Amino acid sequence: MSPRRLSIFVGAALMLAACADVTVSGTDQTLETASEAATTDAPADTTDEPATSGPDEPTTTDEPAGTDETTSTTSSTTTTVPALEVYDPECVVQVRPGDSLGRIADARDDELVTPATIRGENGLVDDLIVPDQLLDVCIDNGLDDITGEQLDRNPAIVQAETAEAVVVQQAKLNELFTPLGFPEMPVDGVSGSVTRRSLCASRLALGLPVDRSDMEPGSPEMELLMATTVLPTPPNVATDGRWIFIDLTCQVLITGEGPNLVNVFPTSTGEFEYETRLQERTRAFRFDPALDNDGWHDSTDFPVEVDNPLNGNMYKPLYFDGGQAIHGANNVPTSPQSKGCARLRPSHQDQLIAWLGLADAAGPTNSKDRINATVTVRGDYDLG
Repeated sequence: MSPRRLSIFVGAALMLAACADVTVSGTDQTLETASEAATTDAPADTTDEPATSGPDEPTTTDEPAGTDETTSTTSSTTTTVPALEVYDPECVVQVRPGDSLGRIADARDDELVTPATIRGENGLVDDLIVPDQLLDVCIDNGLDDITGEQLDRNPAIVQAETAEAVVVQQAKLNELFTPLGFPEMPVDGVSGSVTRRSLCASRLALGLPVDRSDMEPGSPEMELLMATTVLPTPPNVATDGRWIFIDLTCQVLITGEGPNLVNVFPTSTGEFEYETRLQERTRAFRFDPALDNDGWHDSTDFPVEVDNPLNGNMYKPLYFDGGQAIHGANNVPTSPQSKGCARLRPSHQDQLIAWLGLADAAGPTNSKDRINATVTVRGDYDLG
């Protein structure tokens, strides 16, 4: 080979090697930026290989560069999820396959978000949800965050607040009523007929509108109840002598002397078509201790035979209006279920008779002066 040809060949080889070095170095620089995983030593090793492999190698060297370039582009790709078209996307989740109300609630860093409150916020009747369903998870904010419409308060939150208030009310009612002989009620946060009867009696004593409804948490009447330390005598009842006050609305019997309240007992008055008659300060006129039958007087008219298993007979009846009487019974429900009389528990009837000074009566007495008490009946029990 001539010296000129040799010189041209060597020059071409050196130029090709230089180009290969530049290409690989550029490729390594791309990998280092995209993946942030390459080291500074790697390019030196990669660059040395093509320099000694001759002019046929650059094609092989270019392939990794193309492969690495594709890898870099793929690793940096992200998927954009379209925003939900709702009133407040921050407050709305879209149900995914496998989701449950419990899982959705756990994903929210908010103690108000529970399966119960999600159901309440979205008007769900149960825990059934389906993929792609939208759920409002901003609880009790007064808005449907899907549509932007106004909402009533979350029923689950209201129920929880009510239960807390009922616990407080029950404890307060026990504090006020049990010293007066009223049975202690469970403090369980469940407002049933027993709790509502006591609430009704508290309204009666405090001069509030009388009914048997629940007491709204934080309401003015609840604040008044909580501020009361001693149950007062109901307004507009007798303030002289010994008096007995029967309230049909609340189904309670209250006794007092002058302005002083003595006892409050649960009672059950006359049912439909056998109502206990309304009256003002009627004098009690007869007492029967029924000594020959351990205090149980077997009425010729009431209770009727079918009522006997529940009512028993009339325990130590105190008559105030014809055949109507206040008497002990084995069953004293929270609603009117007697045949015109006012039932008390036998132990409460004993307390009433002892307060009247009749516990030692040797037999029936028809002396109004000895009994020396008036009876007032007011109110109206609405069966609806």
